[in-house]
Parts: sequence; structure tokens; C-alpha cells
Amino acid sequence: MGLSQRLKLRMRRFLQRPGTTVDLGPLERHLPKIEAREDELTDLTDEELTEAAGEAESYVDICAIGREAARRALDQRAFDVQLIGVMAMLDYRVAEMATGEGKTLAAAIAAYGHVRLGRGPVHVITVNDYLARRDAQWMEPVYKRLGLTVGWVNESSTHDERVAAYGCDVTYVSVSEGGFDFLRDEVVTDADERVVQRARCTAIVDEADSILIDEARVPMVLAGGIAQGRSSKHVAAAKLVRLLRAGRDYEVADDGRSVALTDAGLARIEKKLGGVDLYDGANAEQLSVINVALHAHALLRRDVDYIVRGDRVELVDEMRGRVAQRRRWPDGLQAAVEAKEGITATAEGEVLNTITVQAYIALYEHVCGMTATAVIVGDELREFFKLEVAMIPPNTPCIRDDEPDRIYATRAERDEALVEQIRECYDAGRPVLVGTLDVKQSEELAAALAAAGVPSNVLNAKNDAEEASIIAEAGALKAVTVSTQMAGRGVDIRLGNSKQEDYDEVADLGGLYVIGAGRHDSRRVDNQLRGRSGRQGDPGGSVFFVSLEDDLIVKHAPDAIPSLPKMNHEGLVEDDQIDWAVEHAQRVAEGVAHEIHRNTWRYSVVIEQQRQQIAELRERLLTTEDAADLLMDQCVKADDLDRDVLVRAARAIALFHLDRAWADHLAELADVREGVHLRALGRLDPLDEFHRAAVPAFNDLIPRVEQNTIETFEEAEITDGWQPDEADLVRPSATWTYLVHENPFGSELDRLIAAVGRRLSSSR
Repeated sequence: MGLSQRLKLRMRRFLQRPGTTVDLGPLERHLPKIEAREDELTDLTDEELTEAAGEAESYVDICAIGREAARRALDQRAFDVQLIGVMAMLDYRVAEMATGEGKTLAAAIAAYGHVRLGRGPVHVITVNDYLARRDAQWMEPVYKRLGLTVGWVNESSTHDERVAAYGCDVTYVSVSEGGFDFLRDEVVTDADERVVQRARCTAIVDEADSILIDEARVPMVLAGGIAQGRSSKHVAAAKLVRLLRAGRDYEVADDGRSVALTDAGLARIEKKLGGVDLYDGANAEQLSVINVALHAHALLRRDVDYIVRGDRVELVDEMRGRVAQRRRWPDGLQAAVEAKEGITATAEGEVLNTITVQAYIALYEHVCGMTATAVIVGDELREFFKLEVAMIPPNTPCIRDDEPDRIYATRAERDEALVEQIRECYDAGRPVLVGTLDVKQSEELAAALAAAGVPSNVLNAKNDAEEASIIAEAGALKAVTVSTQMAGRGVDIRLGNSKQEDYDEVADLGGLYVIGAGRHDSRRVDNQLRGRSGRQGDPGGSVFFVSLEDDLIVKHAPDAIPSLPKMNHEGLVEDDQIDWAVEHAQRVAEGVAHEIHRNTWRYSVVIEQQRQQIAELRERLLTTEDAADLLMDQCVKADDLDRDVLVRAARAIALFHLDRAWADHLAELADVREGVHLRALGRLDPLDEFHRAAVPAFNDLIPRVEQNTIETFEEAEITDGWQPDEADLVRPSATWTYLVHENPFGSELDRLIAAVGRRLSSSR
């Protein structure tokens, strides 16, 4: 890069950098030194380069050698802006790099750098298994030339494969699979059974905004011990609520997040149940099952909140439009939806251990990341992770034409105009990518296009296995791709098709045209959709078609809409107040999400602190003779046993009772968390009340474990071949992992927080 180019880069950075991002000047000053080493490194043999890679100790060495390794391995010479992104990650920042700017290669060089600086092993945390495997295999030749080993883990990896992958210098793993491996290691009864992620030194978080913000409060769960006899109750409840009529028997709240039986509906249900009083304390469980069934019936929508595929109900991630892998709803809601759809209930079990995504990431000593959209959530990244954002300028300026929103009074008018716009592009040959808000909308739009003579490829949660192949061809001539908004994240769209065979013709037509069929609750999601077009200086365009009947506006800015908005003869709204209202609705929705995140984390903190204490105690019981020493001090019987026999028996008994007590404690806290909002009605702080319940309960836990361990030992007949099941210490025969989908309605406390958040945002 010459002097004039560097000056242009600095000027562009100065003009584009928001006040919330870090100054890149100190990093840019390394670029001339990196470039000066290029000729010298080019002359090295592969073996000499690998040897030099093992001796790198500075940012200049790391970036120069990383660039040369990538050039040889992939025929890709890292841009200067990619190296700035590398250095930002080495400084523990989140690098905001636009789509198509080479984040995957930047992460690989950064991972190498962290290892060389003594911060290894490095885990590259991805949003899904596909990206973990793809990126590890793609970057493996680079790592090889840098003298590092690389592995990857996905859901199908065996125990031995996981051990080998975590033994590498760099390991690629999805956030959920990494969390599940951590949880499984936390409940083993033999230290040799652990996968062992080794020290969690450095995490490079791909799609950092998605994992650190959108997924942050999602609990990852290890469950076991199947609960029997629940499915029949949910099936019976589903049959009852199907008889109810909206408005007469139940009423849905304006925000669509809660529903309640009317007096008439309650009477109808009680009569069908033989005249029972559902509010009698003895019928509390039955009332709960009825209420959950009503929520499933009235509030959860097929092909919006979930899909049915084969004999399974699969949840849809509202932020990505994909199936949320291995995710369940809490508190019987999963079983209620399965009963609603006539599907055999999947196994329920008690929670053996759990950790939120945010708490799992916090286990790493060092954290950095990358994404195309971080600045908008810069305050949250700073608040929850103490991470700053480095906004990396593009290698080539973006020339995409981002048009103003086209706003219509009704959905019908909006959809008619949308189909017409797509048809015009199709007739001209210009490729179009349409982002819809849910599966149902994507299928309805595809049907409307077909009726208008426009063929399209549909990408949504129902065919997510074909995601990469469909999205890669979205830039071809006359291609029309209808997708849920976030589908295809992580896959480049090249103009003219994946091989760029018709690049010039598509470029002359204006490039890929991205159309949003409605605004998402998050500006980041909309920006990610826009970013599918205009990669690496390609021509492109984007526009959003919005209606005043969209849920975003109805829920978050109903009072901001004038009764008679100005519009032209085509039904297009042309009113500055409406433009403001749409932006305001998004700001309110984001503010509500932030408040719920903050509130949820405040409750999670105490649980995570307790989990860490339990983990430390469990590690001592698993790897030392502490349990045997306890019994030697308390039980005369222990003196008569062989030391090895005593150690083995004491360890098994103590671990059983510790795990049992922790599972019971988690269940108790879940009940407290759901009911604590009621105390707010008595002018009590719900968080204080939660602590009043959680802390004493935990303080009683360890003494109870010790007492139960002593009692079980004294009652057992310990012999050389003694097994835990002889003392009825039976663990679950099988365990499984899943993520708890955030309750789509929220707890009562979450709804209270959301209402306050809306009022605060509206007053600004």
C-alpha cells in the first residue's frame, strides 16, 4: 500500500468511525513495517517460513508471516484492512468488518497471533456446526504453514475426536457445542472420561453480535432422568383449549405476549373437567397445564415461531430465520406445542447442570471477536463483556445504493408493490434477494411470485440444509431468492453466480438488489441483510418495504402514527412523521431487548457464582481424597476399610449427593424466578427477593450434601466390589443437551420490564 493509499484509508476511517469505536491509528502505524518484510518472507522456503512463524513475537511479525502463509496456502494476500482487524483482535477488541472483507482469514491470523503471544490454546467460537467445520478445513493449510495444529468439533463428533480437537493449538467449535462439552465434563464421575477443553485461554467469537448479544442469555442445559406421565396431560389440555373461542373464552394482550381465560372460558373448561374448581390449590398443576396449552394454542404460530418437520416440532430462531438447533421451550411449553400439533411428546427431564452463553464466554481469560454489525451494540458489548469495538474500513469503498424505505398503509398494498418490484427486476435480469420476517411470509411471497410468473428459490427453516448452496447462487442472472432475513449469514454472494460467470452483465444491471419485506426489531438484522449486497466494492442496491400494519410498528409505536398519513396516488406513504415512527419503533424494540438482557443477567449472576462454587467443590471431590477424609473424620466404620476402597466409595457417594442437591437447587431457583414478580406488587425489589431465597438455599446445600454423604456411607455395606447402585445412588441412564429457547412471552417480570422500557424509550 502506497503513501497516498494509506492517507485515503485514514481519511475514510476518520469520516466513518463513530465516537463509540477505538482509534485505529496506532495499529495502522504497523502497516509500513509489515509491508517492508514482504520481499524477505517471499524468498523463504515453506520450511523456513514455518520456522520463522514459530519465532514471531510482535504484531509486525505475526501479520507479515500470517499474510505470507495465506498467500502460499490459499493464494490470498490479506488486505491491509484485514491486518488491522487482526491487530484489533490481538488487542481484545471486536472488529467490525463488512461482509466479504475476509473475516475468516483475519480470525485465522489472529488465532495464530494469540498462540504465539502465549495466549493459547485458542477457540474460534462460531454460530453453528457448519461454519466450525467449514472454516477449520478452509484455514487448515494456513495453520499448517504457520506450524500450528487445528481441529473442529460438531454435534456428531465422538469423545475421542473431541479430545483430539481440543488438544490442538486452535479449535473451531460452535458456541452451543463448546458449552455442552463444558457441561458434560462437569458431571463425569471419572476424571478420565472428560473431554477436557484444557485452559479456556482465548476465545475469538465469530458473528460476535449474534453470540454475545442475541444468544447471551440463552441457557445451555444438560438434562437427564426422563419425567414420565406428562404427555397425556398436555394432550388432554390441547383438546380442551381447541374448543375455546378468542374474545369469548380468552383474551390476548395487545402486545401478543400473554393470554388469559375469561370468566366464561374458565367456566367452560371447569365444566368439561367435571365441575372442578381450577383455582383450588389441589388443582394447581392442572390449571398450569391448561394455561400452558392456551399459550401454545393462542400465541405460538406454526411456520412463524416453529415448524413441523417429520414427527418433530422445531423452533425457529427469530434473529436468523433458521431452525434453532437442539432448542426447547421451557416449563412444559414444548410438550404443549407438541400436543397441539398431534406429535408424540419428546422426553422431558430434570436439569442436571446449566450455564448461559454469556457465563460460558466469561470463562475465557481473553475474548475478542468479529462481525459485520457491532457498533450498534457497542454499549452492550462494553457493559456485559468489557469489549470495545474497532470499526475496520472496507478495502474498497461500498458503492451500494441504499434507498429510503417504501412505506404503505396496509400489508396488502405493501405486498402487491413488493411483488411488482421483484417482477420488474426479474424481467430485466437483475438478481434479487428478498429478506422476509418469518417462514410463513417467505412461503406466501413465493406463492405470490409464482402466480405473477416469477420463479424463485425459497430459503427458510424448512430447507436450511440447502442454505449454503442456495444463497451462493443468489447473485446469478434472473435469480430471485426469497429468504428469512438472516439465512445465509457467513456465505458470500458473488455477482453472476458462485463462479462469477456473468459478473459484468449483472454489474451493469446494478448488481444484487436486496429487498427487506418489513423491518426487523433489530437494526443489526436489517443491516446484515443490506450487507449481502455490495461486497468488496461490487455495485448493488437495497430497500425495505414496510407497512403500518407490521408487528414492529403496531407493538412499539402505535401512538406515533398520524390518523391520516400523507400518501401519493400509488398508496406509498410520504410523511416524515411516519419515517420517524418506523425508526422510533426499532429503537424502542432494541431498548426493550437491552433492558430484558440486563435484567436477566442480574438474576443469572448469582446462579453463576453458585455454579462456580459447586464446580470447584466437585473438582476437589473428583480429583482428591477429600470425601474419604470427611468420612474418616466422621465415621468409625471408615477405619476398617482399605484406603482405595474407601476413596472410591466416598467419591461416588459424595458426587452423587452433590449432583442431586445441585439439580434440586436449580429446580427451586427456577420456581422462585418465575414467582418473584408477584412480590413486586408489594413494593418489594424482585431481585432482592430472589437473592433472599437463592442465597440461604445455597448456604444450606453443602452441609446437606455432607450429611447425606455420611448417612449413605453408614447405611451401605461397603465391600471391595461395591457399586453405587447398591445404595440406590442411581444416576440417569442417559443425558442429553439442549438450549432453552427464551420464553417467547417472557416471564411476568420480563413483561413488566418490557413495559417500563417502552415507556422510557417513548419519552426520549
